[in-house]
Formats: sequence, structure tokens, C-alpha cells
Amino acid sequence: MGRTETTMRAAIVLIAALFLAACAGKTTVKSNLHIKGAPSWVNKGTNTLNDKNGRLFHGVGIAPDIGDISLQKDTADNRARAEVARILSSYMEVVSKDYSTASDVDGQRISEQEVSREINNVTRTNLSGAKIIGRWRHKKNKTMYSLAELDVRHVKQTVKTFRDMNDGLRDYIEQNADVVFDKFSEQSR
Repeated sequence: MGRTETTMRAAIVLIAALFLAACAGKTTVKSNLHIKGAPSWVNKGTNTLNDKNGRLFHGVGIAPDIGDISLQKDTADNRARAEVARILSSYMEVVSKDYSTASDVDGQRISEQEVSREINNVTRTNLSGAKIIGRWRHKKNKTMYSLAELDVRHVKQTVKTFRDMNDGLRDYIEQNADVVFDKFSEQSR
């Protein structure tokens, strides 16, 4: 593995970790599961959202009553973060495909395998830094729900700080993160 590959891999892994450490405000989500008495984000589930608070990845984790509320909370939180990791991985695959297409046109293409490896590394990274912004416990069945959130604007801010990242990839993410998010969000519905 070359120095450029290693540097780019490290940069993307660091970007993913920083994104998930970011904090965002509470967001209202429309309900569609109709769990009586549950917050709207429980009913909506894992999704993407573009509203006044930003372009957001929401992951909802669920844990059944396991007799220890602290362990139950940690389990729901970890599952919410895993949901953010799953949806972020799918988003990054769209970024990868779009970047490969754009770089082919510009003649500054890095190998598709190189970009794919970076995306796979992001997927495998422990994304425990995702901000938990809500929890709810069902009164009757004691199921715990947690909501993790990641904002795309942090992606763009963090990418700007990496000097060892491939310039074309860094510029592409900075300039197109919102457009790719909107495309991804529309395709996910």
C-alpha cells in the first residue's frame, strides 16, 4: 500500500470519526409507524432529513427490556450509532461513484479501487462518536429507543482541514456533499 493510499485512508477514517462526534440540534420528524405515545423520531426510524437544522443522518436503535436499564440504554445507543454507520456507508458509496464519474471527466482520476477501499474503511470504523440526541422508553413493554444524529455540514468542515487527502476527492466532497446528500436522500425514500 502506497503512502498516498495510507494517507487518504487515514484522512477518510478521521473525517468519519469527527463527523460522528459533531452535535446538532433537536429535529422534528413526521411519524409513520404509529406507536402510541412515542416521539415522532421513534415512529420515523432511521432516515435522512433535510430541514432548517441541516442535512442530517438519523439512526434509531432499539433495545428490549433486559433487566438493567443502564445496559439497555447503552445497547440502544450503540444500535443507533450502528444505524448511522450503515446509512453513512450507503451515502459514502454514492459519493464514491459520483466522484469516480466526475474525476473521469476531469482526467484526474484516482483508481476506483482506491476510493472503494477508503469507503470500506469508513464502514468498518467504530463510529461510536455519533451524538445521541434523544431517548425514549415505552411504558408498557419497557423497550428503549435511542436517536443518534450526524450532520453533513460537519463533513464539509472537517474535509477542509485535511491537507494529505487527495486534492480532487477533498474538493469534490467540500463542493458536492450537500448535492450528494439530497440525491441520496431522494433515492432512499
